[in-house]
Amino acid sequence: MLQQETEDLQRRLANSQHELHKMKKTPLVVGHVQERVSHEKAVVKSPTGMSILIDVPGHVQAGQRITLNQHTLAFIDSLPAEKDAFVAATEIIEKPRITFKDIGGLSDQIKEIKEAVELPMTRPDLFKSVGITPPKGILLYGQPGCGKTLLAKAIANDTNSTFIRLVGSEMVRKFIGEGAKLVKQVFTLAREKSPTILFIDEIDAVASKRLEETTGGDREVNRTLMQLLSEIDGFDELDNVRIIGATNRMDILDPAILRPGRFDRIIEISSPDHKARHEIFKIHTKNMNLKDVNLQDIAKSADGAIGAEIKAVCTEAGMFAIREERTHITTTDFQKALDKVLGPIVEVTADEDKSYV
Repeated sequence: MLQQETEDLQRRLANSQHELHKMKKTPLVVGHVQERVSHEKAVVKSPTGMSILIDVPGHVQAGQRITLNQHTLAFIDSLPAEKDAFVAATEIIEKPRITFKDIGGLSDQIKEIKEAVELPMTRPDLFKSVGITPPKGILLYGQPGCGKTLLAKAIANDTNSTFIRLVGSEMVRKFIGEGAKLVKQVFTLAREKSPTILFIDEIDAVASKRLEETTGGDREVNRTLMQLLSEIDGFDELDNVRIIGATNRMDILDPAILRPGRFDRIIEISSPDHKARHEIFKIHTKNMNLKDVNLQDIAKSADGAIGAEIKAVCTEAGMFAIREERTHITTTDFQKALDKVLGPIVEVTADEDKSYV
C-alpha cells in the first residue's frame, strides 16, 4: 500500500517538475527579416520596432518570420509564412470536378474564357511568337444564377489548376489595414499554389466607384481596392495565376479596375434562350428516370428561367415523383415544379408526334 502511494507521489512530482521546467523556459520573440546583407547576415526588425543586424542562415529569405532569443536577439529558428485565419479557411479546391460539359447554353462565353485563360497557361509560346500579351484578368457579369462560378471552376478543371474562391464582401474588414493585408495574403497563397484560378465573386463589394466625400468605412474599402489593384498590376501576364472577377452590378464598378491591364476581357453571362434552356435541362436530367417527357416543351414553358432555376425545377420534379412513391418522372411532375419555382404557367402537354429527349 505504501509502495503504491510512493509511486503515485513520484509520478505527480515528475509532472510538476516538468511543468515548472516549461514555465522557467525563456520565451522567444518573433522578428521579420527586412533584407539580406550577405550570405551570413541580415537586417531584422525586432518586436520593439528596432532594426538589428544579426547572423541569419542563408536559406532564410527577406520577408520571412524568424524567432530570436529574448535576451541576446540571436537567431533561433525560422517560422512558416504568416496567414490570416480567413485565408486558411478560404475555399480552395485542388482540382474542381465541374467541366464544360456540365454547363449548357454558354458556348460563346466558354470560347472566350478558354482563349483568355487556358491558352496563356497551356501555350504561352503562341503569345510570345505573335508578340502580344494575353488578358491578365477576366470579368464575368450577369444576374445571379447564370453560371459565372461554374465557368470559373470549369476552366480551373480544364487547366489542372487550383481553384481559390474569394467573396468581395469578405475582404472588407473592420480595422484599418486588415483588408489590404488580407488581399496581399490571398494573392501570395495563389502564387504558392500555382497554377491557380483566383475567383473573386461579388467584386463590386470592394471595387465600387470611389466618391470624393467618404466616411471612415469607405476609406478602408478604398485602401483594400488600391491593394487589390496593386496586386493585379504586380502579376506578369504569363504567370500561372489567372484572375477572374464576377459581379451582378457592372454599373457601379470603379473605372480603375476596368482599365486595360487589369480586367482586360469583359464577358456578359446573359439569361439563356430557348435552345440554351433545353441544353441545361438535358444536363440536369441526364441521370433522371424520365417517362414521356418532352424537354423541348418544358424548356419553352420555362421562358425567362436562368440556370439555377432550371436546376431547382428538375429537383422539384424529382421530389414530386418521390412524394407519390414513383421511380419515374412525368410531364405532370415538371408542370408542378415549374408552377412552384417560376409561378403559374401554361400547362405543358406531351406531344406524341415529337421525339422525347
